[in-house]
Amino acid sequence: MDAVSADTVVLALNSGSSSLKYGLYRVDDAPVLLVGGTIETTDDHGRFFDAIETALRGWPAPTAIGHRIVHGGPHRDAHCRIDEAVMADLEAACAFAPLHGPASLALVRAAGARYPGLVQVACFDTAFHAGMPDIARTLPIPGAYREGGVRRYGFHGLSCESIVRRLGDAMPARLVIAHLGNGASVTAVRDGRSIDTSMGLTPSGGVMMATRTGDIDPGVLLYLLRERGQDIDTLSTMVDHRSGMAGVSGLSGDMRILRGASTGDAALAVRMFERSVCKQIAAMIASLQGAAMVVLTGGIGENDVLTGRAVRQGLAWIPGLDIRTVGSQEDAQIAHHTAALA
Repeated sequence: MDAVSADTVVLALNSGSSSLKYGLYRVDDAPVLLVGGTIETTDDHGRFFDAIETALRGWPAPTAIGHRIVHGGPHRDAHCRIDEAVMADLEAACAFAPLHGPASLALVRAAGARYPGLVQVACFDTAFHAGMPDIARTLPIPGAYREGGVRRYGFHGLSCESIVRRLGDAMPARLVIAHLGNGASVTAVRDGRSIDTSMGLTPSGGVMMATRTGDIDPGVLLYLLRERGQDIDTLSTMVDHRSGMAGVSGLSGDMRILRGASTGDAALAVRMFERSVCKQIAAMIASLQGAAMVVLTGGIGENDVLTGRAVRQGLAWIPGLDIRTVGSQEDAQIAHHTAALA
């Protein structure tokens, strides 16, 4: 870990697809949470910072602000301080993550207005996957598109970093991390480094998710464009907001609601999610040529016991596989990187 001042106090802001989490950390040898909380997604950033300042009353003032940025685009693959050049790259990267990018940019601007003069740091979810081998990062499309940055990026990197840090000496050489929440992805980790992951160019691929399709036959989208007269905006909304468990159940993408529902479609949605997770874990084990451990993390992975049971049953054919739950600490990772860079 880079040396940082003992009086470094970081406000970590974690903007997800369904919530905004904040944490105030004092960072010396390791981040120590002073106070934190979660606010449901809102476009009113003024209200968001009003709530934060109320919660922070009586605690040390932040000396730096760190942001979780889902997609850095083709030009940003390492955590960095935010300046005008970085903001320009993040604007361009919104094309790759329209569900997350604009909201993150708005939050950075709002934080700069509320805390003028403080260093702000971008912590990229893609950074952990930046060193993936060519066989993993290359998509099977013509080279002209690949040259424009169309490749596999991978996401939930801060969560994966935190799992690697928490496992420490207990981390095996071949590890699979399944981050299961509103967004879900599975990553193959070899000797502490990402070598393959289920999400691709955007956070919409891979595992079936709460409202996102995950991997889907591209011919489905072409059929809807050609035969059903759907336009790009309609398809974008379908892929990211109306599919996944919400689309199948016709009810919700929230696992807690689906577990309590009595409809056959709700049960089908849950079983499809569980199957999708098992398939992606098996794929990552193939990339690793074997694995000793699978870690379940994220809101569903950490809290939904039935999902954990289904994954264990679905992978029971793999002898000696250690499947365990470990809490993700994305915000602490944000605090660590921000302190080191600020």
